[in-house]
Amino acid sequence: MRGYHPPMDVISDVIGSVRTGQAFARRIGESGDWGRRYVQFTGVGFHVLLHGSGWLIPAAGPPVAVSGGDIVLSPAGDEHGLSPTPCTLAALPEAPMSAEPSGPGPHDVEFLCGAYRLGRGQVHRFLQGLPATVVLSPADDRAAALRSLTALLADDVAAARPGAQATRGALIDLLLVQLLRLWQDQHEADRPDVDPGIATALRLIDSRPEEPWTVRRLTEAAGMSRTTFTRRFTEAAGKPPMAYVIGARLARGARLLRETEAPLAAVARQAGYANEFAFAAAFRREFGVAPGRFRRESVLTAPCTTTRAG
Repeated sequence: MRGYHPPMDVISDVIGSVRTGQAFARRIGESGDWGRRYVQFTGVGFHVLLHGSGWLIPAAGPPVAVSGGDIVLSPAGDEHGLSPTPCTLAALPEAPMSAEPSGPGPHDVEFLCGAYRLGRGQVHRFLQGLPATVVLSPADDRAAALRSLTALLADDVAAARPGAQATRGALIDLLLVQLLRLWQDQHEADRPDVDPGIATALRLIDSRPEEPWTVRRLTEAAGMSRTTFTRRFTEAAGKPPMAYVIGARLARGARLLRETEAPLAAVARQAGYANEFAFAAAFRREFGVAPGRFRRESVLTAPCTTTRAG
């Protein structure tokens, strides 16, 4: 839901959740009438404007001017557009899904596009709670770090190299962490304080989801009554304690399936399940597909690709 501000530090949890998907990145150079509409997808994406200027065309609200150094964040994959002039979203052609590189420069505008596209599951509640599109203009203290990460990612996508998928995911992770920190810092006053006991319980679950957590154990760690703990936890996390535990376990399991070749039984144990059958049943309920199929699914095409405008 829009306007939700998480009363705890969940950026690490957010990054862990998006890693269940596939990382994509591409540098795009455009000239002329280069406007494009990016359709809705399940995941999180961003555009870093390297040089030139243009307009963000959101699905709702007026166009927003952007220029070199600005970053457009799409926290939950909502439809939006980029255009050289203000216009309506419906007036923009859909960005075709293509791995074709941009033609030789110089270009009127260049931007680096990155995303995690989730084939299964849902976007993290924190990301769902942010505005549909966010324009970030980093100040000097943030701009240097973001410029360095952007340069590394741009170099990484310039040519196919061994290990590219690993480096690409790591660089996109770091960029997203910086962007989410920046957004949090800019909206710190809007975020309610969280009870220290609830923060402790959340940290325990996020860092060790495989442990045999119960409401009683978490209540004791939080140092409050069961009724009070359950109510405050649900208000903070958006779901009851054990539902949150299950989500954390399955997110870890999905990451292990995506990132490792560990046998299903080993993945189940590391995710906190007694055996692979219990894990598979819970995983199917959450992701709508068996763990083996999830692991085998082909890599999806990046949502932020487009051929060069003439």
